[in-house]
Amino acid sequence: MAKLKVAGTWAGVLEVEPENWTVLMLREEIAKRSNMGTESINLIFAGKVLKDFTSEEKSSLSHLGIKNNSKILACRVSVEEGKTLKNELLADDERNRRLARIKAAVTALSKRHADGALPIEDFDIELEDQSGKKVHFSETDRQAIMTGLMLHTSGKQFIRKQMFSDALEVLTMGEEAFSLCNPKSIELVDNIPILQIDMVWCYFMLQDIAQLSVAGLRLEKAREGLERAHGKDSSRFRLLQAGRSSELALYLRLELLEGVVAYHSGQFDKSRKFLTSAQAKFFQLQVPDEALSIVMSMGFGEQDAKRSLRMSNQDVQSAVNLLVLEREQRKQKREDDIRRRNEIKRQKRYGVTPLKKAVDLQKLMELDAIGFEKELAAEALRKNENDTQKALDDLTNPDANNALQRAIESRKRKRQQRANDGTIEQLVSMGFERSIVISAVQAGGSLEQVMHQLLTHPRADPIAAADNSSNTHDSSANDNASTPGSTPADAVLENLSPDTVGIDKSNEGPSATEIEQRDLEMEDEIADELARGDAISDYNIDVTQEGEAINEYLALLDSGGGNGKASSSQLSH
Repeated sequence: MAKLKVAGTWAGVLEVEPENWTVLMLREEIAKRSNMGTESINLIFAGKVLKDFTSEEKSSLSHLGIKNNSKILACRVSVEEGKTLKNELLADDERNRRLARIKAAVTALSKRHADGALPIEDFDIELEDQSGKKVHFSETDRQAIMTGLMLHTSGKQFIRKQMFSDALEVLTMGEEAFSLCNPKSIELVDNIPILQIDMVWCYFMLQDIAQLSVAGLRLEKAREGLERAHGKDSSRFRLLQAGRSSELALYLRLELLEGVVAYHSGQFDKSRKFLTSAQAKFFQLQVPDEALSIVMSMGFGEQDAKRSLRMSNQDVQSAVNLLVLEREQRKQKREDDIRRRNEIKRQKRYGVTPLKKAVDLQKLMELDAIGFEKELAAEALRKNENDTQKALDDLTNPDANNALQRAIESRKRKRQQRANDGTIEQLVSMGFERSIVISAVQAGGSLEQVMHQLLTHPRADPIAAADNSSNTHDSSANDNASTPGSTPADAVLENLSPDTVGIDKSNEGPSATEIEQRDLEMEDEIADELARGDAISDYNIDVTQEGEAINEYLALLDSGGGNGKASSSQLSH
């Protein structure tokens, strides 16, 4: 037992068990002794309002650092104020849980897709440059960059929803992830300076003058990073973009923010210079109605037409070319995604290496081209961690080759047995008697044939009935039967859903436990957001808010704000 010293609406010593008591229990006890409702009491400890956490572990008093002789202040609040505070605390708790889920999901996704492990999903996350070409990094850098990119994507989603505080939290996590990369590996990556600009944009939208000095440093880093990535005057970037000025909107936002920081720092001439340049870019980005009408008449939507015209200096032909190119790229991407999904399915069939890496399909194709049987070559690569030379040694060594064949057969038998077991459990769950189901499955045939046998001949000899069934089935039914050279279990495997069929945990990929621990909802949300983006989506900014802010700050400068004086509130840090 521990004694707590309580002051406020009730004063006295309260005996509690810190390990077993929760904040809610403490609140109820103090409210009872104060003759008040629990919603009318606030408990303060160590300068912080105690929250009624939903997790038992987190809500224990000992977890919060409350121990013997701790002092608790009980404050009275109105019922409505108490309800409001409770709702705010619940909303804050929900926000923290969501941010934690985002971080956990991003970490899991980046780990699975950066280290060459066999994906649980049927997609891969790949890194591309500004021209859409795939880029390669070391495994460590790849994971850090993927983590940073996914967190940046989640942060931008919060920005679009005007949830700037949440966006800052996620963007800060993204910044930390990028900091783990080798600086040389990412010096030409523009995502980091764009992230810095997005963070300062959040400061601006939150009107957080306290971050003024930090904002200035972030913008300096952003400008330096963009010049490294884009080249002087964006020459390298425009070369990749076929001469288009896709970056104008981003630089407009950068110059606006630089102007704002300079203004609140009392550097009015510098502020006017940045804001005037930003205003010129704003006018340059305004889309003429006539040009918009022409592009839309060719079958493109308004938003796509505006974006392409802004990125093409209002040149109609260039804008149309961009839209056509993007349409072709989207089509190619869909085809690539289908191809990659099929590759992943094949990889899953071949299993994973001892270090849980997928079989390298490029190396497999090379061995297949030499003349080695594909399944045998895949097993050799799987066993040897995708080392082509070691795989060749095994394939050309008679003893090692026989061992590979035995391993393949062993895995097939396990797969067949697990397929049979899965079929049996599926049918038993439908209400069929287990002994009859076992006999029917052992007799062979597809899942459809086994079910047909169970429904039409529930007590007959399954093997004889299966023979009769195969002789009387028409050609369409034969299409569902086992193909020549395949085993009955193979046919069962084909007819079962992936959830029914077990996986050989020794080398077939992620375990069921690993799959169950995934936050599927959050991972799917992040993956969907990534899929909607492309190499230049960061530059597609609707600059309406920026235009209004530019006019506002230029008006402040014109009205006397640029006379060399600024209020203390403007300069407070």
